[in-house]
Amino acid sequence: MAAAGGHASRSGKSPGRSPADGSDRPPYEQARDELTELVRRLEAGGLTLEESLKLWERGEELAAICEEWLEGARARLAAALASTDKPTDRRSQTPDAPF
Repeated sequence: MAAAGGHASRSGKSPGRSPADGSDRPPYEQARDELTELVRRLEAGGLTLEESLKLWERGEELAAICEEWLEGARARLAAALASTDKPTDRRSQTPDAPF
C-alpha cells in the first residue's frame, strides 16, 4: 500500500469532495478505521490468496481516499495560515481590544 505522502491519488476524484456533494467517498475517519481493520486482518493471516488480494486492493483505495482528505486539509490550513499572515493595519483595530 502507498505510504502517506508517497503516491498521488489514483481515484481521479478531486480532494475536498465529500458524500454531501454526490461522491461515494467515505469520511476520513471511516476510511482510516476501515483501513486499520483491513491491515489487522491481513497481518493476522489465514486468508486465501484471493481474499488477501481483494483486501490489498481495497486498502489501496482507502489509502488514496485518506490521502485526498489529508491533502484537502493541508490546503485549507495553508489558505487559513496565508490569510492570517497578511500584515494588519493597527489603526483599524479597536483601541480597547485585549490582543
